[in-house]
Amino acid sequence: MESISNLVALSATFGVVISIIGYGLGVLIRNKTGLGIFNPLLISIIFVMVILSVFRIDYKDYNVSARYLSYLLTPATVSLAIPLYIHIERLKRNWAGILVGLLSGSLTSMGSVLMMSALFHLSHRQYVTLLPKSITTAIGMGISGELGGMVTISVAVIIVTGILGNVLAVSVCKLFSITDPVAKGLAIGAAAHAIGTSKAMEIGDIEGAMASLAIVVNGLITVIGASFFAMLY
Repeated sequence: MESISNLVALSATFGVVISIIGYGLGVLIRNKTGLGIFNPLLISIIFVMVILSVFRIDYKDYNVSARYLSYLLTPATVSLAIPLYIHIERLKRNWAGILVGLLSGSLTSMGSVLMMSALFHLSHRQYVTLLPKSITTAIGMGISGELGGMVTISVAVIIVTGILGNVLAVSVCKLFSITDPVAKGLAIGAAAHAIGTSKAMEIGDIEGAMASLAIVVNGLITVIGASFFAMLY
Protein backbone atom coordinates (compact mmCIF):
# COMPACT_ATOMS: atom_id res chain seq x y z
CA MET A 1 0.00 0.00 0.00
CA GLU A 2 2.82 2.37 0.87
CA SER A 3 4.45 1.81 -2.52
CA ILE A 4 1.18 2.69 -4.26
CA SER A 5 0.87 5.83 -2.19
CA ASN A 6 4.42 6.82 -3.10
CA LEU A 7 3.71 6.16 -6.77
CA VAL A 8 0.69 8.46 -6.62
CA ALA A 9 2.72 11.15 -4.88
CA LEU A 10 5.20 11.08 -7.77
CA SER A 11 2.57 10.84 -10.51
CA ALA A 12 1.43 13.92 -12.40
CA THR A 13 -1.72 12.35 -13.85
CA PHE A 14 -3.01 9.70 -11.43
CA GLY A 15 -5.74 11.97 -10.06
CA VAL A 16 -6.87 12.91 -13.57
CA VAL A 17 -6.99 9.27 -14.68
CA ILE A 18 -9.06 7.89 -11.80
CA SER A 19 -11.38 10.92 -11.90
CA ILE A 20 -12.09 10.37 -15.61
CA ILE A 21 -12.52 6.62 -15.08
CA GLY A 22 -14.96 7.27 -12.25
CA TYR A 23 -16.97 9.73 -14.34
CA GLY A 24 -16.99 7.37 -17.32
CA LEU A 25 -18.25 4.61 -15.06
CA GLY A 26 -21.00 6.92 -13.84
CA VAL A 27 -22.07 7.76 -17.41
CA LEU A 28 -22.13 4.05 -18.29
CA ILE A 29 -24.26 3.17 -15.25
CA ARG A 30 -26.72 6.01 -15.89
CA ASN A 31 -27.09 5.11 -19.57
CA LYS A 32 -27.63 1.44 -18.72
CA THR A 33 -30.17 2.07 -15.96
CA GLY A 34 -31.76 5.29 -17.19
CA LEU A 35 -32.10 6.42 -13.57
CA GLY A 36 -31.25 10.02 -12.69
CA ILE A 37 -30.09 9.01 -9.22
CA PHE A 38 -26.98 7.49 -10.81
CA ASN A 39 -25.48 10.90 -11.49
CA PRO A 40 -22.03 10.55 -13.14
CA LEU A 41 -20.50 13.15 -10.83
CA LEU A 42 -21.86 11.39 -7.75
CA ILE A 43 -20.59 8.03 -8.99
CA SER A 44 -17.16 9.50 -9.74
CA ILE A 45 -16.93 11.02 -6.25
CA ILE A 46 -17.78 7.68 -4.63
CA PHE A 47 -15.35 5.86 -6.94
CA VAL A 48 -12.47 8.19 -6.07
CA MET A 49 -13.25 7.95 -2.34
CA VAL A 50 -13.19 4.16 -2.52
CA ILE A 51 -9.88 4.11 -4.42
CA LEU A 52 -8.24 6.54 -1.97
CA SER A 53 -9.54 4.59 1.04
CA VAL A 54 -8.65 1.10 -0.21
CA PHE A 55 -5.12 2.02 -1.28
CA ARG A 56 -4.63 4.48 1.61
CA ILE A 57 -3.72 7.30 -0.70
CA ASP A 58 -3.39 10.72 0.88
CA TYR A 59 -5.97 13.18 -0.43
CA LYS A 60 -3.30 15.87 -0.83
CA ASP A 61 -1.37 13.63 -3.22
CA TYR A 62 -4.51 12.92 -5.23
CA ASN A 63 -5.45 16.59 -5.31
CA VAL A 64 -2.03 17.59 -6.64
CA SER A 65 -2.19 15.05 -9.46
CA ALA A 66 -5.80 16.04 -10.30
CA ARG A 67 -5.09 19.78 -10.45
CA TYR A 68 -5.23 19.81 -14.24
CA LEU A 69 -8.95 19.11 -14.08
CA SER A 70 -9.35 22.03 -11.69
CA TYR A 71 -7.64 24.31 -14.20
CA LEU A 72 -10.39 23.49 -16.70
CA LEU A 73 -13.18 24.56 -14.34
CA THR A 74 -13.01 28.26 -15.25
CA PRO A 75 -12.94 27.89 -19.06
CA ALA A 76 -15.69 25.26 -18.83
CA THR A 77 -17.87 27.69 -16.89
CA VAL A 78 -17.14 30.53 -19.33
CA SER A 79 -18.07 28.30 -22.27
CA LEU A 80 -21.61 28.14 -20.90
CA ALA A 81 -22.06 31.63 -22.38
CA ILE A 82 -22.17 30.13 -25.89
CA PRO A 83 -25.76 28.79 -25.75
CA LEU A 84 -26.80 32.04 -24.07
CA TYR A 85 -25.41 34.02 -27.01
CA ILE A 86 -27.26 31.80 -29.45
CA HIS A 87 -30.58 32.60 -27.73
CA ILE A 88 -29.83 36.27 -27.01
CA GLU A 89 -33.02 37.46 -28.77
CA ARG A 90 -35.21 35.41 -26.46
CA LEU A 91 -33.32 36.90 -23.53
CA LYS A 92 -34.05 40.42 -24.77
CA ARG A 93 -37.76 39.68 -25.18
CA ASN A 94 -38.12 38.27 -21.67
CA TRP A 95 -35.57 40.37 -19.74
CA ALA A 96 -38.00 41.68 -17.11
CA GLY A 97 -39.41 38.27 -16.19
CA ILE A 98 -35.95 36.72 -16.24
CA LEU A 99 -34.54 39.37 -13.92
CA VAL A 100 -37.41 39.02 -11.43
CA GLY A 101 -37.14 35.23 -11.55
CA LEU A 102 -33.41 35.21 -10.89
CA LEU A 103 -33.70 37.74 -8.08
CA SER A 104 -36.44 35.62 -6.49
CA GLY A 105 -34.35 32.47 -6.86
CA SER A 106 -31.28 34.00 -5.23
CA LEU A 107 -33.23 35.49 -2.32
CA THR A 108 -35.10 32.22 -1.83
CA SER A 109 -31.84 30.29 -1.66
CA MET A 110 -30.28 32.54 0.97
CA GLY A 111 -33.57 33.02 2.79
CA SER A 112 -34.09 29.27 3.12
CA VAL A 113 -30.63 28.92 4.67
CA LEU A 114 -31.52 31.68 7.14
CA MET A 115 -34.77 29.99 8.16
CA MET A 116 -33.24 26.51 8.47
CA SER A 117 -30.31 27.87 10.49
CA ALA A 118 -32.72 29.53 12.91
CA LEU A 119 -34.86 26.39 13.09
CA PHE A 120 -31.93 24.08 13.86
CA HIS A 121 -30.02 26.64 15.99
CA LEU A 122 -26.87 26.60 13.88
CA SER A 123 -23.91 28.75 14.79
CA HIS A 124 -23.10 31.86 12.78
CA ARG A 125 -20.11 30.10 11.24
CA GLN A 126 -22.25 27.17 10.16
CA TYR A 127 -24.83 29.58 8.77
CA VAL A 128 -22.40 31.51 6.54
CA THR A 129 -20.87 28.20 5.45
CA LEU A 130 -24.22 27.20 3.95
CA LEU A 131 -25.15 30.58 2.44
CA PRO A 132 -23.41 30.06 -0.96
CA LYS A 133 -24.91 26.59 -1.51
CA SER A 134 -26.54 27.39 -4.85
CA ILE A 135 -23.68 29.09 -6.71
CA THR A 136 -20.61 27.77 -8.49
CA THR A 137 -17.78 26.37 -6.39
CA ALA A 138 -15.24 29.04 -7.32
CA ILE A 139 -17.49 31.91 -6.21
CA GLY A 140 -18.88 30.00 -3.24
CA MET A 141 -15.42 29.32 -1.83
CA GLY A 142 -14.59 33.02 -1.95
CA ILE A 143 -17.82 34.05 -0.22
CA SER A 144 -17.50 31.40 2.48
CA GLY A 145 -13.89 32.33 3.23
CA GLU A 146 -14.64 36.05 3.33
CA LEU A 147 -17.57 35.59 5.74
CA GLY A 148 -15.62 33.28 8.04
CA GLY A 149 -17.23 30.03 7.01
CA MET A 150 -15.72 26.57 6.62
CA VAL A 151 -14.65 26.56 2.98
CA THR A 152 -14.25 22.78 2.64
CA ILE A 153 -17.77 22.23 4.00
CA SER A 154 -19.11 24.91 1.66
CA VAL A 155 -17.60 23.06 -1.30
CA ALA A 156 -19.22 19.80 -0.18
CA VAL A 157 -22.60 21.50 0.28
CA ILE A 158 -22.37 23.16 -3.14
CA ILE A 159 -21.60 19.83 -4.81
CA VAL A 160 -24.44 18.03 -2.98
CA THR A 161 -26.85 20.83 -3.90
CA GLY A 162 -25.86 20.57 -7.56
CA ILE A 163 -26.20 16.78 -7.63
CA LEU A 164 -29.63 16.90 -5.99
CA GLY A 165 -30.72 19.56 -8.46
CA ASN A 166 -29.44 17.48 -11.35
CA VAL A 167 -31.24 14.36 -10.15
CA LEU A 168 -34.54 16.00 -9.16
CA ALA A 169 -34.85 18.76 -11.78
CA VAL A 170 -37.15 16.92 -14.19
CA SER A 171 -39.34 15.50 -11.41
CA VAL A 172 -39.77 18.88 -9.72
CA CYS A 173 -40.72 20.56 -13.00
CA LYS A 174 -43.32 17.86 -13.63
CA LEU A 175 -44.64 18.08 -10.06
CA PHE A 176 -45.27 21.81 -10.32
CA SER A 177 -46.30 21.71 -14.00
CA ILE A 178 -43.43 23.94 -15.13
CA THR A 179 -43.41 23.61 -18.90
CA ASP A 180 -41.99 26.89 -20.18
CA PRO A 181 -38.36 26.29 -21.26
CA VAL A 182 -37.20 29.69 -19.99
CA ALA A 183 -38.70 29.07 -16.55
CA LYS A 184 -37.22 25.58 -16.41
CA GLY A 185 -33.73 26.76 -17.27
CA LEU A 186 -33.76 29.68 -14.84
CA ALA A 187 -35.05 27.54 -11.98
CA ILE A 188 -32.52 24.75 -12.52
CA GLY A 189 -29.56 27.10 -13.00
CA ALA A 190 -30.44 29.27 -10.00
CA ALA A 191 -30.97 26.30 -7.70
CA ALA A 192 -28.25 23.90 -8.80
CA HIS A 193 -25.54 26.00 -10.57
CA ALA A 194 -23.27 24.28 -13.12
CA ILE A 195 -24.18 20.69 -12.24
CA GLY A 196 -27.85 21.51 -12.66
CA THR A 197 -27.08 23.35 -15.89
CA SER A 198 -25.69 20.15 -17.38
CA LYS A 199 -29.13 18.60 -16.83
CA ALA A 200 -30.83 21.68 -18.30
CA MET A 201 -28.72 21.28 -21.43
CA GLU A 202 -29.87 17.68 -21.71
CA ILE A 203 -33.49 18.85 -21.52
CA GLY A 204 -33.12 21.44 -24.29
CA ASP A 205 -31.07 24.26 -25.83
CA ILE A 206 -33.25 27.04 -24.41
CA GLU A 207 -33.23 25.49 -20.93
CA GLY A 208 -29.44 25.21 -21.09
CA ALA A 209 -29.01 28.81 -22.21
CA MET A 210 -31.25 30.18 -19.45
CA ALA A 211 -29.54 28.01 -16.84
CA SER A 212 -26.17 29.40 -17.98
CA LEU A 213 -27.50 32.91 -17.48
CA ALA A 214 -28.84 31.94 -14.05
CA ILE A 215 -25.39 30.79 -12.93
CA VAL A 216 -23.83 34.17 -13.67
CA VAL A 217 -26.60 36.40 -12.33
CA ASN A 218 -27.25 34.23 -9.28
CA GLY A 219 -23.55 34.34 -8.47
CA LEU A 220 -23.46 38.14 -8.70
CA ILE A 221 -26.60 38.57 -6.59
CA THR A 222 -25.27 36.16 -3.97
CA VAL A 223 -21.91 37.95 -3.81
CA ILE A 224 -23.76 41.18 -3.06
CA GLY A 225 -26.53 39.72 -0.90
CA ALA A 226 -24.49 37.26 1.19
CA SER A 227 -22.84 40.05 3.21
CA PHE A 228 -26.28 41.46 4.07
CA PHE A 229 -27.74 38.07 4.95
CA ALA A 230 -24.67 37.28 7.07
CA MET A 231 -25.69 40.13 9.37
CA LEU A 232 -29.22 38.76 9.89
CA TYR A 233 -28.20 35.76 11.98
